[in-house]
Amino acid sequence: MKIGLFNDNCLGIVNGEFIIDISSLVEWNKKEPQKSLVKFMADFEEKRNEIEKQLTTLPSYLLKDVSLCAPVPNPSKIVAAPINYVLHQEEMNVALTVDRLGFFLKAPSSIIGPDETVLLPFKDRRTDHEAEIAFVIGREAKDVPASEAADYIFGYFALMDITVRGKEDRPWRKSFDTFTPIGPWIVTGDEVEDPNNLQMNLWVNEEIRQSANTSDLIYDCYKFLEAASKVMTLYPGDIVTTGTPEGVAPITKGDTIRINIERIGEFSVSVDYKEDAELTNKVKVNQI
Repeated sequence: MKIGLFNDNCLGIVNGEFIIDISSLVEWNKKEPQKSLVKFMADFEEKRNEIEKQLTTLPSYLLKDVSLCAPVPNPSKIVAAPINYVLHQEEMNVALTVDRLGFFLKAPSSIIGPDETVLLPFKDRRTDHEAEIAFVIGREAKDVPASEAADYIFGYFALMDITVRGKEDRPWRKSFDTFTPIGPWIVTGDEVEDPNNLQMNLWVNEEIRQSANTSDLIYDCYKFLEAASKVMTLYPGDIVTTGTPEGVAPITKGDTIRINIERIGEFSVSVDYKEDAELTNKVKVNQI
């Protein structure tokens, strides 16, 4: 299934060009979407058949007419992989990869959804796009071997890890507000089938910048979950993201970034300078 949040955090199932509102079938509170999502994931297998039976009777909307939200709005943490593709290691000219670097954390407050705007905090520092496949934890995971990791993953989605270049630690350079666009929805593991063999592409203004297959990961999705869960408990609703391939490059005001992952889907975000966006908003408010 493709499970998305839309129009101020209604819960929907994506079916072709439509999204079907299933909020009334489950214990869903739009004011607490993360808590509701965790409960939904816990009950999903029990309620899945009933949801499928009711889909034709529920309100549906064209995807082009709704506003998609971040499918995982407020996890307790975002666990991210550094240097997890060999060719990215070469382009960044660094000695160590994920097997020695481990992982880092990003701020959950950096999350935005499809069609929102990445706000660049600096006009005089390089900021890059990074395309990644990510997943949401479905049940509490600690010391999980890679061979069992799929049982702890509820579903997958696309993620952009926006990054300011510099000497500061990764969490600082990657945790600015709006620096983690995710979407377009969560795709359950049975529909993705093999997350470690998917084509992933990213464009900036129709120019393809990144193109790779997740089969090139050093630590694939399952191995990275194993590595992270050896250190910390992963809770339902947490996001784990697996690192970016080669092709990272700068973004600037006016750009549109689009990411597509095979069997998952695609979404876009725009880019602006934080200072300029705040000035524009201030002018709009003064005109009201």
